[in-house]
Amino acid sequence: MKKTIIKRAFLDSLPVLSGYMVIGIGFGIILEKEGYGFIWAFLMSALIYAGSMQYAGVELISSMASLPVVAITTLMVNARHLFYGISMIDKYKGAGTKKPYMIFALTDETYSLVCYTKYDRKEDNHLYSFFVSLFNQCYWVAGSLIGSILGSALPFDTRGIEFSMTALFVTVFVEQWINAKNHAPALVGLVASALCLAIFGRDNFLIPSMMAILFLLTIMKGRVIGDE
Repeated sequence: MKKTIIKRAFLDSLPVLSGYMVIGIGFGIILEKEGYGFIWAFLMSALIYAGSMQYAGVELISSMASLPVVAITTLMVNARHLFYGISMIDKYKGAGTKKPYMIFALTDETYSLVCYTKYDRKEDNHLYSFFVSLFNQCYWVAGSLIGSILGSALPFDTRGIEFSMTALFVTVFVEQWINAKNHAPALVGLVASALCLAIFGRDNFLIPSMMAILFLLTIMKGRVIGDE
């Protein structure tokens, strides 16, 4: 049974593999071009493991930003984790020694996989979530290291490479849209994000949109959305 769950976790994580490898390579290349090599790429991807924040972190490191600036930037960039992390409290309850790592490794793409997967036993859910988290981070670390090596060996024009993160978000969204029977949550997210983008602008819409999505999904739970 454990082998079956681990195999499913691996197969489900394959769409993330393609995205994380490309984005990780982009991060490794940019980091190398700023003068920070292989070891930096490994440590940042192993210990920070936050795609968009790692891209922002390259600029923070190269500009010698102060710790308060780094802390505030990190909070703002990763604030969305506060919202969808709350929804995983019950799902991760009782995970034992796996729980700290599962919390640390809860990225957007990992969340999109583990939040919709249900086994009869909680232990099986925890095992699945743990290995999805582990596989996804391995992809990210591997991509970062490959990018660092390529960046040191080959000339690259890094303009526009950061768009790979956006491309991955779109890929994961499309994958979930195809697999989900109920599209109400996705539509709520799209509409709320579009409205907040129009009202607050692209630099300030993220947190308001997450608050709006959380509020709307909460009041809609059990009526429009329900359990799939």
